[in-house]
Amino acid sequence: MEVHLTPDQRAFARQAMESGRILGEEDAVKEALSMWEERERRRFEILAAVDEAEASLARGEGREITPESIQELAAEVKRRGRVRLGIEQPASH
Repeated sequence: MEVHLTPDQRAFARQAMESGRILGEEDAVKEALSMWEERERRRFEILAAVDEAEASLARGEGREITPESIQELAAEVKRRGRVRLGIEQPASH
């Protein structure tokens, strides 16, 4: 595969080569493709999570949003954070 970089991209890659960050333009392209691949993986995971959330709502598993439920959720998130920090003991069931 042949890749043509813009002058700005070449300058950016050259600067990275001069600083020792990468060995050559091929490394720059490989790193860019790796980052793109990771971004696409995260995008896929987000879309899958949205699909699961929509399916959950369709099954009636959603949570009604009220001022009280928001306060309860915030309190639960804070409590879990305190547990993680060791400030609070886990709730016993």
